[in-house]
Amino acid sequence: MAKWLKVLTSRDSADRLQPQGELTTQSGAVAGAGRKLKVLPKQTFQTVMGFGGAFTEATAYTLSRISPEKRDEVIRRYFDPQEGLGYTLGRVHIHSCDFALENYTYIEDGDVELKTFDISRDHKWVIPLIHDAAKTAGKDITMLASPWSPPAWMKTNGDMNHGGQLKPEYREAWSQYYTKFIKSYREAGIPIWGISVQNEPAAVQTWDSCIYSGEEERDFVRDHLGPTMHQEGLADVNILIWDHNRDIMIERASAVLSDPEAAKYVWGTGFHWYVCEAFENVGKVHELFPDKHLLFTEGCQEGGVKLGEWFTGERYGRNIIGDLNNWNEGFLDWNLVLDETGGPNHVGNLCDAPIIADTKADTILYNSSYYYIGHFSKYIQPGAVRIGLDTEVPSLLATAFRNLDGSVAVVVQNESEEAQPFALELGEEAASETLPAHSIATYIIQA
Repeated sequence: MAKWLKVLTSRDSADRLQPQGELTTQSGAVAGAGRKLKVLPKQTFQTVMGFGGAFTEATAYTLSRISPEKRDEVIRRYFDPQEGLGYTLGRVHIHSCDFALENYTYIEDGDVELKTFDISRDHKWVIPLIHDAAKTAGKDITMLASPWSPPAWMKTNGDMNHGGQLKPEYREAWSQYYTKFIKSYREAGIPIWGISVQNEPAAVQTWDSCIYSGEEERDFVRDHLGPTMHQEGLADVNILIWDHNRDIMIERASAVLSDPEAAKYVWGTGFHWYVCEAFENVGKVHELFPDKHLLFTEGCQEGGVKLGEWFTGERYGRNIIGDLNNWNEGFLDWNLVLDETGGPNHVGNLCDAPIIADTKADTILYNSSYYYIGHFSKYIQPGAVRIGLDTEVPSLLATAFRNLDGSVAVVVQNESEEAQPFALELGEEAASETLPAHSIATYIIQA
C-alpha cells in the first residue's frame, strides 16, 4: 500500500504549509462518486525545471538593511530544501531595472567597444546574495538574466526609461554586452543558464524599458544576438523570447519561431501574468511550437504591500496551476523580498512580495503568497513530469506530477466560500477528502 500524506494551508485556520499526517485510503470506489479527482499516471506531459524568484538590487539591498540573522532566515526560508521552499531558479537584471536604486549601466557613455565593462556594482549586494542562496540550496541556482533597457545613448529616445528603441547601429555592440555580462558572472562564480532578449518589449514604461516589434525581435535574434552568442562560445546559454504577458504571446512567439533561422537560436518563450489569465494562450504556443519550451519569468502583486491579504496567495496558486496545466516548465516570482514600503523602486512602482522585510523593526513578514508557492516548490521537484488528472469538481483547481523518486504530488486549490468534498483516486486506491474554503493542499503519494 502506498503512503498518502497531506500538507495544508488554509485562510481560516493556523495551517501554513502544515503537514496533516497520513491519510486513510481504501481500495475501489469511495464515497464522493461524481466528485472525483482521478490521477492518470500513464498520461505524461512536460518536465519541470523548478521554482524560484528574482535577485533584484531592491531585494539584495533590502536584505543588507536588516540584521544578518534575519537575512539568513530569509535565504533559508526560500532556498533550503528542507526548512524552506526549495527554490532552485533565479532571475537577475542586466544592469538596472525599476527595482534598482537608480538607472545605471556597466559601461561609460559612448563606449561602443565595451572596454569599460564592469559589474563591480553587482558585487556589492546582488552577487553575494546569489552565492549565499546557492550555498543554502546546496547547488548552483539556475539563473535567467534579462535586460530592461540598453544604455540611453544606444536608444532612439536617449533615455533608459520611457520605451524608445535600440538604434540599428548599436545592435552588434548590444549583442556583445549580453556576452560580457554572462562571462563576468561566470568569472564571479555564477553560471548563467539563459537570457531573455528584452524584458516586456511591448510596454513603454516610466522605468527602464525598450520596445521591439515581433519582427524586430526576430531580426535581432537571427542576425545579431544568436550568432554573437555562438561566436563568443556561449551557445550553451539558452535564449528566451517575449518575456511579457500572455495576452499576445501567440502572435509574438509566432513572429520569431516561424522563422527557422531565428528559431534555431531560441530555447523557448518566457511570459508574465499581468493583464490577463489566458492560460490557454500558453498551451497554444506549445501546440504551435512543440519542440520549444515555456517558462513563466515574472509575476507579482502590484500596488504596494498587501500584508495579511489572502487573495494574493490565491492569485499565485491559480496562475501556477493554470500555466502548469498548459505546458509551462517552471515558475519565477518577481522580487524575492521587498521592504515595508513595497520598494525600493527608483520610479515609485511599488509592489508586494511573498516576504516583506520591515527594515525599521528588523522583522520578517510572510504573505499568503509565500505559502501558496511552497505547495508547489517544496513537493514538485526539478525533473518532475506532469501527469494526467481527470476532475469532476469544477470548483477545485488541481495539477499532478510524478517526481524522479516515483512519488506523486497533487496540488488542489479551493478558492470558493464553501468546503469542497471530493475523492482523490490513484490506481486502485482512493481517499475521501474535504478541502476547507480558501485553502490549498498538496497530496504526496509515496509508493
